[in-house]
Amino acid sequence: MTPENQQVLDLLRAMHADAIVAEAEFRDELTVEVKPGRIVEVCRFLRDDPRTVFDLLADCCGIDMYTPIKRFGVIYNLYSLKRRHRIRLKTFVEEESPTIASVTGVWGTANWHERETYDMFGIEFKGHPDLRRMYMPEEFEHHPLRKDFPLMGIPGSLELPKK
Repeated sequence: MTPENQQVLDLLRAMHADAIVAEAEFRDELTVEVKPGRIVEVCRFLRDDPRTVFDLLADCCGIDMYTPIKRFGVIYNLYSLKRRHRIRLKTFVEEESPTIASVTGVWGTANWHERETYDMFGIEFKGHPDLRRMYMPEEFEHHPLRKDFPLMGIPGSLELPKK
């Protein structure tokens, strides 16, 4: 493990050991799986601690593993402008009720990322200031990036423009 990744992981283990589910390093990139109920706390720590300073949420996206265990998840790609370092946080939500706390109070950029994740995967972010669809109409009942969504769409589910 790179020294930078080891330092961040050691800090996380010292401050939030009970929040960490798993960790891995691949091609010098650190991924830490966090319990969903602790994601805001861990994100705030990584942003505010002077030893980490992950001040940029570069991306937040949904995933659909399409397995009975850990189907839907959210991935947060963080970057420290000061330290020039990256970390990826991953968390999984319940399939029946895919809900997690919003990190818009930690990074303002989470607003659009979380809205897109909600629209495409149906993962709801509690505490989001304006959780509504971005691409699909509000009345559209489906989430197009879920793996059980048909590749050709659902016939008749959207009124298409006339030629």
